[in-house]
Amino acid sequence: MSYRWIFLGWLFLLALLPTHTQAQAPAASPLLREVVLRTDTLSYSLSHSTFLVKGEPHLFFTYRRDDETVDLTVLPSQPQKPLRLVRSADFQLLDSLTLAPDGKSLRAKLRFRDLTSAQFLRLTFTAPADSAGQPAQAQTVNLLPVTRTTLDFRPNDTELFVGEEKVYDLSSNNAKNVRTTGEWTRGQDIDYRLTQDKGQLRLHVLPNTLGNRLLTVRAQTERPFLTDNNRRLTYGLPPLRQEFTVKASRLRFLSVDKKEITLTEATRRQGVELILDNGRTFDLKHTYRIEDQEEAGGALIAELFTRQYLTNDRVLCWLRVFNTHRQTDSYLYIKEDDKAKYVTNFNISPKTAVTALSVRHRGGDWTSSNTVNPGETVDVRLEGESLQRARFHFEDVQVVPSDSSIRSDAAVVYRVQVPSTIDKKRITIFNAGQPTGFQLAIKEFQRPHPLDFVAVTFGEAPRPITRFNGPILYDRTISDVVFSFNSGAIDADQQLYGKQYLTFDIRTQNSKGELIEMRTVDNVVVCPDGSSVRAAFYQDKQCQVGNISLNSLLSARKTYDMDDWSTVIITVKHTPGQYQEPGFSQKLELVFKRKMKFDIDVSFPGGLLTRKSGDTGFGSFGGISLAMLGQLSFYHPEKINRLRPYKIGAGFVALNAFNLNSNDTSVERDLGIVILGSVYPTRRDAKLSFPLYLGGGWLLSKGKPFFLLGPGIGVRL
Repeated sequence: MSYRWIFLGWLFLLALLPTHTQAQAPAASPLLREVVLRTDTLSYSLSHSTFLVKGEPHLFFTYRRDDETVDLTVLPSQPQKPLRLVRSADFQLLDSLTLAPDGKSLRAKLRFRDLTSAQFLRLTFTAPADSAGQPAQAQTVNLLPVTRTTLDFRPNDTELFVGEEKVYDLSSNNAKNVRTTGEWTRGQDIDYRLTQDKGQLRLHVLPNTLGNRLLTVRAQTERPFLTDNNRRLTYGLPPLRQEFTVKASRLRFLSVDKKEITLTEATRRQGVELILDNGRTFDLKHTYRIEDQEEAGGALIAELFTRQYLTNDRVLCWLRVFNTHRQTDSYLYIKEDDKAKYVTNFNISPKTAVTALSVRHRGGDWTSSNTVNPGETVDVRLEGESLQRARFHFEDVQVVPSDSSIRSDAAVVYRVQVPSTIDKKRITIFNAGQPTGFQLAIKEFQRPHPLDFVAVTFGEAPRPITRFNGPILYDRTISDVVFSFNSGAIDADQQLYGKQYLTFDIRTQNSKGELIEMRTVDNVVVCPDGSSVRAAFYQDKQCQVGNISLNSLLSARKTYDMDDWSTVIITVKHTPGQYQEPGFSQKLELVFKRKMKFDIDVSFPGGLLTRKSGDTGFGSFGGISLAMLGQLSFYHPEKINRLRPYKIGAGFVALNAFNLNSNDTSVERDLGIVILGSVYPTRRDAKLSFPLYLGGGWLLSKGKPFFLLGPGIGVRL
């Protein structure tokens, strides 16, 4: 089959389905063809510099500083369509998105904030709906910042003792990017853990086996880096390997069965049971002193009372604690008569106590306010003492696992997801089943919603007020302007806005722009209807029930009594005092349009050329006549209160009415009934004008028809 017949066949199929193809909306094309990020040394493009992360493409770029500044170049698919970069808390827009000199691309300058800690970094571009019916569009570009991180370990002393923890400093070009969990490894010759204190990385080592032992530290990063010639992402840093010489402890180390003991009044007076390694020289029923230094005169940390030997070569003891102690601070020395006999170590922590609570909403900063909203996910930070061992529980909410969670003795951070259907006003925070005295207060969302839920009716079907932009020229009588509210369009399943507090500013003006009346209606409360998951909590006597009639608010003149070209200006906006963020505002301007008007005009035509029936031509120029006409004037259909330069009228004309020379027989006076078309200047509010007349009529004295043409002097009453 030839290509010609194939082509004709496709044309035939398209001709059979015209209505179907017209009914389908064209597929929306992507907003962007290319996105390029330029740092001070390299460029990264969306077409060449992407990695798939969890199945989604991410544009990667290398950074050296947390507040890296980049040059952004965007090549839109449709250059004539305006683009906007949505602002975000993760970066600062230094230069607005503007057209580049090539006329095809857009450029901007961005400064990021805390690239190492920022999560879900993205650039979102939007384009508004256009006049061709193309809807508003949005496109998101996911970003993946990568950075080269180094970690180096060069100890000055490689001698360790069994059971003794030793701390070394690590050097790194980006310590913040090294992941530190604070957890010990288990079952190795030398256990270790990584911590960070005031920007300094520290390696804690704890030897378990004698001899020359190799320590291998495998660290991870928060932000990945590129390997294999920039073809692969990895979070694992090269292993750190160091040989140590592990010796026996200078004092025998005795391990205990409890590494965590809480300092309370009960443990101070009565003590707790403790199982300790057999020190061989222990005397039963004897009290030993425990201090935090080997020399005499140290502070009393606890007292150890030996009770009995156990079958596994261990000793059952009573331990009474008097002061707090951390294993990282020093070892504990078991003494008899101020002489150290053994060494041990365990934590003595104060009782868990929460002293402060702070909340961080998505994209915000930490605040001391404990209010949260239904359906949102927030970070909750608890501060106090001995929090690392606490078992916190949030009543009726879910704790979301997070890689950025913080947990220490002084502070813990939880990511909490509040259900949108929660039916309590308070979320109690428990520790091991006991209330901590701190709560999260549930506060309904009170955010300004776009005003598309407000509809207006002025003679036709209700339409959202957001569809009206600019003056509306309406050429029929408006019986009333009615505002109605679609309360089901406020709250959605994933987006809650709460009650909407609106203010209506109303002004009426005459055709000259002079104010007739001004009214303001404050705090119109529109509550989401029963389709909202929070409907039961929005119940309020202030909620607006029914519609708002404009005529019920106007006292000077109702809409049906407005003069031609009067204007009603109504501004609907969110009440500012009810929200913590700027609200929306929409202006409705109704103009009482007219297509024509009727006036009685008196003019003084002068120098008229008249031709009567039966004459062979026009006579000479006449004198000053008097005309009184009822005229129809026509308004411009696309301008406000602007007349066209022509009129059509009918009335009486007294020819040569102002020629007072009664002896002049050449002057023909007569009264005629005429239909005239006239051309007037279009100056506004002109009382005196000079029109041109063309028309004809019937002379009453001579009883014959005639035609006339000429200028005049018009006076407008």
